[in-house]
Amino acid sequence: MTAPGSTQTTWVRVGIGEYAVSDRPEETIITAALGSCVAVCLFDPAAGVAGMLHFLLPDMRSNPVRAREEPAAFADSGIPLLFRAAYELGAVKKRCQVWIIGGADMTRNPQEDVVKIGQRNILAARGVLWRNGIMIRGEAVGGNSPRTVTLAVADGQITVKADGRVVSDL
Repeated sequence: MTAPGSTQTTWVRVGIGEYAVSDRPEETIITAALGSCVAVCLFDPAAGVAGMLHFLLPDMRSNPVRAREEPAAFADSGIPLLFRAAYELGAVKKRCQVWIIGGADMTRNPQEDVVKIGQRNILAARGVLWRNGIMIRGEAVGGNSPRTVTLAVADGQITVKADGRVVSDL
């Protein structure tokens, strides 16, 4: 942590099946090794609240035991958790700006990828958000490279890196 009034960035790391929400402008939320997983990022500029979820699978029915132990690992249970935590810090649904990142095809031979988990994760995120009346402001999805995503709480700036270089500023 940093001292009050400090301009030093504090990093909040989000792992697979985890989420973080903050209203502290000195914090930056980060997730790395985002392959077929998807990150859902939100920002409410009026409340100064930002959050990020890194989910692994589209649907908790695929693994009910894991869903009970780690609900943020799934789009259908993790996305509501992210939003509820943001609302507790003062975010308002209609003001939230939302982005999705990830869902890459990480197989060596795309013709053999019958599961298409990255694509299914993208569709699941879009579906959960759409069913809840939440519009997606931007996406950096698909492809075949893992990504690192940072979300600055101060201004909602999202930076997406792949292969060590910035590939998108959302």
